Parts: sequence; structure tokens; C-alpha cells
Amino acid sequence: MSSTAPRHTALDALHRALGATMTDFAGWDMPLRYGSERDEHQAVRTRAGLFDLSHMGEITVTGPQAAAFLNHALVGNIASVDVGRARYTMICRADGGILDDLIVYRLAEAEAGSAHYMVVANASNAQVVLDALTERAAGFDVEVRDDRDAYALIAVQGPESAGVLKSLTDADLDGLKYYAGLPGTVAGVPALIARTGYTGEDGFELFVNPEHAVELWQALTEAGAGVGLVPCGLSCRDTLRLEAGMPLYGHELSTALTPFDAGLGRVVKFEKEGDFVGREALREAAARSEHNPPRVLVGLVAKGRRVPRAGYPVVADGRVIGEVTSGAPSPTLGRPIAMAYVDGAHAAPGTPGVGVDIRGSHEPYEVVALPFYKRQK
Repeated sequence: MSSTAPRHTALDALHRALGATMTDFAGWDMPLRYGSERDEHQAVRTRAGLFDLSHMGEITVTGPQAAAFLNHALVGNIASVDVGRARYTMICRADGGILDDLIVYRLAEAEAGSAHYMVVANASNAQVVLDALTERAAGFDVEVRDDRDAYALIAVQGPESAGVLKSLTDADLDGLKYYAGLPGTVAGVPALIARTGYTGEDGFELFVNPEHAVELWQALTEAGAGVGLVPCGLSCRDTLRLEAGMPLYGHELSTALTPFDAGLGRVVKFEKEGDFVGREALREAAARSEHNPPRVLVGLVAKGRRVPRAGYPVVADGRVIGEVTSGAPSPTLGRPIAMAYVDGAHAAPGTPGVGVDIRGSHEPYEVVALPFYKRQK
């Protein structure tokens, strides 16, 4: 009989000692907030924030045919990823529906002739992705390994994040590009240092052995004290990614949508060598989207104060033209915002007469291009 008790990360006791409000997320007990989610959000936008992301699902793929296998299993061209780089991609069903969006890191080979990749899945889909990759590995000379328990994942995000990290490592952070990763030592802890994140800010994600998670968190906390780094929970992670126009699985992405429906057709690489799962269905989806565009993902900014939530109808001219996928108050804009799929005729920024039906009341909203927020580089 399988246990339904939530899983705990290596930092669980520390979160509780910090007074975090905990919540169940994808079967994990995770910090929702430590104090004010608005303050945590603003810290990441202006200074730095520290996140426990150990609920994410790491899957290691190794072997002589690892690149060819991942090209077959995923929609992107993984074979073209250089050692030390990462790529955003998706895994789809045969019918083109999105099973998950992923980041794939190509790591240095441990032995000659054997490529080494780490696939990072969303917590809610980690088992689904693991099962799909294991099934699709048949006939390839590869090993697919569940490494979810092998890593703790700590993120430091925000404009001060590079400075905080530089004080703890001699790794070449200046040479580390966005969507790249390198092995290094942070505060004496061996880590994969990745310049990735989900906040719209510059930042880093540190993959470490769970037994080192507490000492690394404490070292980062001390190193960031002078610049106002604070611990951050899932609540502000959601408002940060929403402002940055980043999709969340189960909201903007699902098995009912193809990457083309989600406006992310660019991640599908038809030109790569070999067949891949979902190719034919995705070719049809690409053709459909050219001739008969699906609903378009847009930004909505409230003219009033009422907050839209996922599932609320988007309306215009007395009829439903779409649906909200994510909504929240925006600390940066000072007004409620939402992402929504709407009919193409109402997708242009500034389209008049668009509103959200909030419990029977049609609240006026402005259609805007995504993202709502883009950092100054």
C-alpha cells in the first residue's frame, strides 16, 4: 500500500524553524511563504531571494545513444546541445499533447563515448516523465535513472544573486551564460551551478547532494544578509513567473494542448534527424495553427481591483472569448494580472471591450503582450 503522506525536502526542519507556512504541492510539503509574499516578491525583483526547489524531478540519461534517444523521446534537438549548456524543451504524447515542459542539461561525459544528460521535470509530472522516458528507451543503448532522491535544488534569484554566489565560489560565473551549467564548489559544497530560473530575473539553481543542503542554504543566507536576501516560498515564485509570462504546467500547458496551441511551437524541431514521438500529430497541429490559429495566450491587466483566477471566462460583446489560465495581484504593476487563452480576434494588445467574468460580474481588463515584466539587462 503506497503512502499518501507528503514528502519532505532536506531543508524541511529549517523551513519550519524560519516560521514558514507550509503547503502540500505535488505530494511534497513545501514552504508557501515565510512572512509577506509581497515582500518576498519585491526582494527577488530588487535584491535577492532564496528558494528550496528540491521537489523538482531529476532524471539522469546516460549511454552511447543518449543523444539519439532524447531526440526521439522529446520534441527538441537535444543532440545539438553542447556540454555545459541547457535547453528548454517538452515531452509530448503521440497525439501531440504536452506531458511536461522540461530543462535538459548536457553534463560532461564520465567515460568516453557515453553522453550524460540531466532532465529536470516539474514535481507534479516527474513520475509521468520518468515512466514515459523509461518506456521510450526500448531499443536504445541508454540508461534512464530516477535521481529525484540524489539531489536537493536551491535557487538564488534576483539582481544581487551573482554577487552573493561569487562570494562563495571561485567558479567562473561571469563566463556562465543563461541556460548553461558548470560543476563547481559553493561554500565548500560540490554543486552543479546552473544559470537558470523561473522568476524573470538573473539567477542560479544549485543542484547538490541532499546532505549538504542545510549548510549551503545557511551559507547563502549569511552571504546575502548584507544585500537583503530573504527566503522565498512558492507563492511569490508563482507571481514572479506570472509577471515574467512563464507558463506553468496544469495552467498554461496540459495534455489537451500541443506546443503550437500554447504559442510555443518554436520548441518543436522537425528538422532534427530521426523520428520523434508526436511528430505527425505535431506537423498537423503546426499546419492547423497557420491556417486556423488556435486561441492565443495573452496578458490581461485589471482596470479595477478584483483578482481573476484560473478557469474564469474571458468575455467580450456579451460572449465568452477565452479562459483565464493564471491570475494574481502583481506586486510590480500594482494591479491584478492574468494570462488567458483568447480567440485570435481579441488577442491584439489594446483590443477594446475585453473583460473577465468574476462571479457574474464582468470586470474590464486591458489586453497586453506578454511578458508583463522584463528585467533591464
